[in-house]
Amino acid sequence: MSAIRLLVLGAVRQHGRAHGYQVRNDLEYWGAHEWSNAKPGSIYHALKQMAKQGLLHAHEIAPSTAGGPPRTEYEITETGTEEYLRLVREALTSYDQKMDVKSAAVGFMVDLPRAEAVALLKERIRRIEAWRSAVTEHYNPADGPGQLGHIGEIMNLWIHTADGEAAWALGLIERIEGGAYTFAGEGEPFVGVLAEGQENPFATEQPHPEDNR
Repeated sequence: MSAIRLLVLGAVRQHGRAHGYQVRNDLEYWGAHEWSNAKPGSIYHALKQMAKQGLLHAHEIAPSTAGGPPRTEYEITETGTEEYLRLVREALTSYDQKMDVKSAAVGFMVDLPRAEAVALLKERIRRIEAWRSAVTEHYNPADGPGQLGHIGEIMNLWIHTADGEAAWALGLIERIEGGAYTFAGEGEPFVGVLAEGQENPFATEQPHPEDNR
């Protein structure tokens, strides 16, 4: 799964309608340019590609009074919403996703009902435990990594990573079941995007040729 696909769909959906520079600003505001492949070129490419695929609808709006070319605003379609929610669900349950995909899914999990988010995280833990059991058929953590020479350190890393992820997911489930955060259907959602003209404190200060489109 591509993190940029999930991030861009999520950003556009939160705005309702957004142009490329807004999406770029939001992803930088979330720090996604540091922990994912959400670079300016990939963001604009993703917007255009998903518009071609019918996941986004492109609106060409009139140029500003200051002049310049028309700017394209994007709006998520019904098909795009279905794809977005599918990606969130997949990323929350799949243990073997890359960190950028997992991070994006956690950022968007509140777009699901609370009970579903909990169920998906429990499924994630079940998959982690199944994967761990498969590894420990060949490697016993109690005996230490030395049983397999230095290659055992790879197994040791895998087990520690799996245990850490399972513990984190259990803690998150506990917080969600305890009433943390506002999920779909529960009221006004958390606003995590920048308003038009709002200064972005994390802007990279690197202009892109399509920033004015």
